[in-house]
Amino acid sequence: MKEIIFASKNKGKIKEVTEIFNGDKIKLVTLLGLDIPDIIESGTTFEANAKIKAETIYDTFRLPTIADDSGLAVEQLNDGPGVFSARYAGEHATDDQNNEKLLEALLFFNEPHKAKYVCAAVYFDGKNYTSTQGEVYGKIVKTKKGANGFGYDPYFVPDGYNMTMAELSFEEKNKISHRAIAFNKLKKMII
Repeated sequence: MKEIIFASKNKGKIKEVTEIFNGDKIKLVTLLGLDIPDIIESGTTFEANAKIKAETIYDTFRLPTIADDSGLAVEQLNDGPGVFSARYAGEHATDDQNNEKLLEALLFFNEPHKAKYVCAAVYFDGKNYTSTQGEVYGKIVKTKKGANGFGYDPYFVPDGYNMTMAELSFEEKNKISHRAIAFNKLKKMII
């Protein structure tokens, strides 16, 4: 069984990505419980940030590494918060603080608030990068709904659905999410 490190401490991401790779001759090792300093995401794109994470963790453990960077791009906010999605309301902002800032920014715009989730997933083996991207389109709503998911999920309604990502079951979300799209593509490329 091939060991690959998933460069994440985010429990929501870990659950989603572990499910995607489950049973495919790959054992995912996560950073949970390890004393790894926060990685500075200084890239200007999702892919650049994912590469920074993958290379940093590879250099630490010398094992093939997968990483991602993902976020929300709202059309009316010039595709913001974009690469700043996790720290939109500040460096150590909570999901609630980020969502509050998002809703405040959208007060000045008419609905619908068209948006997309974007995920860049990267595999790094110490020499070469393999990169993929996944996107899911939808809209931002004003009222928080659902207890599943994390981040902007309680306010994001994917196209073709009448419920937020946070109202979808884990299984349903993991079929349609930007992360599922990106990591399923990546899995096919590295297995």
